[in-house]
Amino acid sequence: MSSTRASNHPGGGHKRPRSDVVNKVTVVLGAQWGDEGKGKVVDLLATESDVVCRCQGGNNAGHTVVVDGKEYDFHLFPSGIINTKAISFIGNGVVIHLPGLFEEAEKNEKKGLKDWERRLIISDRAHIVLDFHQAVDGLQEVQRQAQEGKNIGTTKKGIGPTYSSKAARTGLRICDLLADFDEFSSRFKILAHQHQSMFPTLEIDIEGQLRKLKMLAEKIRPMVRDGIYFMYEALHGSPKKILVEGANAALLDIDFGTYPFVTSSNCTVGGVCTGLGVPPQNIGEVYGVVKAYTTRVGIGAFPTEQLNEIGELLQTRGNEWGVTTGRKRRCGWLDLVILRYAHMINGFTALALTKLDILDVLDEVKIGVAYKLNGKRIPHFPANQEILQKVEVEYEVMPGWKTDTTGARKWEDLPPKAQNYIRCVENHIGVPVKWVGVGKSRESMIQLF
Repeated sequence: MSSTRASNHPGGGHKRPRSDVVNKVTVVLGAQWGDEGKGKVVDLLATESDVVCRCQGGNNAGHTVVVDGKEYDFHLFPSGIINTKAISFIGNGVVIHLPGLFEEAEKNEKKGLKDWERRLIISDRAHIVLDFHQAVDGLQEVQRQAQEGKNIGTTKKGIGPTYSSKAARTGLRICDLLADFDEFSSRFKILAHQHQSMFPTLEIDIEGQLRKLKMLAEKIRPMVRDGIYFMYEALHGSPKKILVEGANAALLDIDFGTYPFVTSSNCTVGGVCTGLGVPPQNIGEVYGVVKAYTTRVGIGAFPTEQLNEIGELLQTRGNEWGVTTGRKRRCGWLDLVILRYAHMINGFTALALTKLDILDVLDEVKIGVAYKLNGKRIPHFPANQEILQKVEVEYEVMPGWKTDTTGARKWEDLPPKAQNYIRCVENHIGVPVKWVGVGKSRESMIQLF
């Protein structure tokens, strides 16, 4: 009886042979509110990678990479695009503004980026950020300011409205653009009119935008692939090093971040599975990138923020301006409550601690180790923003090293007090620090093991 059932099963009851090789992906994620120098870690790992992927977000993220004295700014491209031997892949979880993609390419071509078209693959399931999504993003911020007296502080790149269209099942994907253009145009017009009915002041040049999209469709057509099959082949084919770069950071995650002052995608480790089609068992190392102090762009609670000369010094020395928006970043002491929380969600196997050199001039350094509410320590990171605004931070105070670390290239080169600072982070989080950043260049990332 059982043999009959087996023979009726697709495949005739025979087990398909499984490949002996199943490659793991290495994931690099921001562990606070921003980039944290993530681009440098990705660039370092990308030099030895075969495939470098972006899994979520859009051109609201900004990564700066310095190679051979040239400073590249990436927003949609994976930072690994500089590596001429690697394939760069933009996954289905990313939302793509096509004019922005080509503007980014043009700017970086002037700095020396070559032949990127031959190395870039775009998932056919990725959603498209339309020009009117960007306009709506700005209008929504104006509305919030008028109605609530505060906005979210978005980049106005259309990311939220595009993910809203995706969730409402009215979004348009790359595969739609490359299929029947008449059908695409019809759906585009419906979506445009829906947005105009919600925002009466919204003006959309429908025919003009469609003409532009038709032209861009032909430019990207050679780069578009079925992303699910691409990732499956990468995982199950010949041995490969696959790197995934998360955009934004843990505290901006739509589910786990400081809601509502968050982005619209999952920038924690789960976004790798949903944004690329990677099964959980294929995730290998997960590296969290954290600055030696904490920064935040835009509004929202920030317990360790320093609205004083320390904050100003960190902002100035760290050149803390948003890569995408140019907005001044708010600065404060390193918050280990946040880092522990990010580790709970992501399961970091190691950390990269960047911009240690910014602390070189301080007489003393502080690390936020716990939150207190009404005088009592709380064991968790609060979900509610009003509560987070009220917490009092408990600090561990350490002597500064008062030594220039920018020339350090190995652990022994770092002053003992700087080493103590790094060990303090490791001991509180229970995760080893694998890299320490002491400058802008690729060479300034000290690898500890």
